[in-house]
Formats: sequence, C-alpha cells, structure tokens
Amino acid sequence: MPTGKVKWYDSEKGFGFLSQEDGEDVYVRSSALPEGVEGLKAGQRVEFGIASGRRGPQALSLKLIDPPPSLVRTRREASRQAPAEHKHSPDELHGMVEDMITLLESTVQPELRKGRYPDRKTARQISEVVKAVAREFDA
Repeated sequence: MPTGKVKWYDSEKGFGFLSQEDGEDVYVRSSALPEGVEGLKAGQRVEFGIASGRRGPQALSLKLIDPPPSLVRTRREASRQAPAEHKHSPDELHGMVEDMITLLESTVQPELRKGRYPDRKTARQISEVVKAVAREFDA
C-alpha cells in the first residue's frame, strides 16, 4: 500500500488531498476514512489503497500511521510534566515564598544593582527555587 501525508482536508466538505511520497496528489473522500475518524490534519502520515478515478488517483481506503501532529505534541508535552498536585500546604507555601523573596533580595538584587548578573551557580540555584514555587502554584 502506498504511503504519504495529508496535504489538506476539509471536514465540512468531506474531502481533501494526500501527497504521495513518489507521485501525484491523491484525492480522498470522507468515505475512505477509517471508522470513527471524522477528519484529517495536514501533515498526518497515512497509508492508503489507490485507484484511478476520472480526475486522477483516488484513495479507496485509508489507514492512519501517526496520530495528528498536534496530538503528538500534546502527548509529548504532557509526558514531560509531573502530575499536578499540591505538595505543600498554604502555610508551607507562604514560608517558601517569604524565603524566596529574602533570597532574591539578598543575593540577586545587589548584583543587579552593580550592573551584572549573578554567577552561574547562584543563578541555577535561584532558578530551581523559583521553578519549584511556580510548579506549586501551577498545580
């Protein structure tokens, strides 16, 4: 079976075109889509059966090789993030925020006032503290 990518697909009109890896574009109707699939996204990889139609090649049946690109990206981003749950009580978080402010005022602000950034080691430590507090708020 030939493979290719979805060039474009209009779900409202029920048709679109696939680009073959070697050959001309292939017309695809909604009737060729697998059961439960209502549309295709540009760039999605597919495998298809093909026949000659009146106006050129036409897909008779279609199989999805990859999920739509946006789903792949969303799954990848979701897998990178830790599960969202609060690890600290509001009182503990209050203390963390106070400590973070004190740390920023005593370590970062003096360096910035002198017109320079904190050294790399300090910047990494500050970054980790700020990210930890931000993750807690984001949970």
